[in-house]
Amino acid sequence: MEDDNRRFPRRRLAPVIVALMVGLGTAFPPQAVAQTPSSYPTMAPIEHYRMARDAEIAMARSAAPESISRDAEIMVLGQHGFDTAVKGTNGFVCLVERGWSAGVNDPVFWNPKIRGPICLNAAAARSNLPNTIKKTEWVLAGLTREQISEKLKAALESKELTPPEPGSMCYMMSKDGYLSDSAGHWHPHLMFFVPGTDAKAWGANLDGSPMLAATDPVERLTIFMLPVSNWSDGTPGPSM
Repeated sequence: MEDDNRRFPRRRLAPVIVALMVGLGTAFPPQAVAQTPSSYPTMAPIEHYRMARDAEIAMARSAAPESISRDAEIMVLGQHGFDTAVKGTNGFVCLVERGWSAGVNDPVFWNPKIRGPICLNAAAARSNLPNTIKKTEWVLAGLTREQISEKLKAALESKELTPPEPGSMCYMMSKDGYLSDSAGHWHPHLMFFVPGTDAKAWGANLDGSPMLAATDPVERLTIFMLPVSNWSDGTPGPSM
């Protein structure tokens, strides 16, 4: 097995950080940088973003280990936004994000193939999920990427949307997701959300460190990403 300093060398982190800085919202994979905004310049027909309800529920649950997702609230994409399909009891909320859950400048924003199963803890459900819900409502109402960016800025200024609460995190451990055209389902990982901060305070983006990070200036948060070894079903993920 490679030692820790070789598993995450700086030369491999460089494209990762560039990609993350493109503008992760609730975060899609580093290899998304291989796409360009011109690949998907406009929204596809809404049918291309939809899933069968049962399939969407199952994919949402696959974001986290069954011990977490079995008691989580499950949300699915409805006519005007995300709707609750299954009531939860443990404070977690699982859903399948589409491309527009990423930052407004992210190349995956309009990619209709994106499926990002994610399971947020209670703190993230209260303070991060509202951003995804609002963006989804605006997308389904026909707003452009530029209009969504302006509305996000206004909502943050007015405190309609708030910074991440302390302890906000999520699981993205599904082998069934599709996070970019070049990465597929990428790696199982955890993410932690904090108001904009210095990545080095967490030891992120340094040689030998497994922690990755980037700041989204529009949504005013820093996302720390920690790859893990197994998918949510316990099977091994790809080597880093």
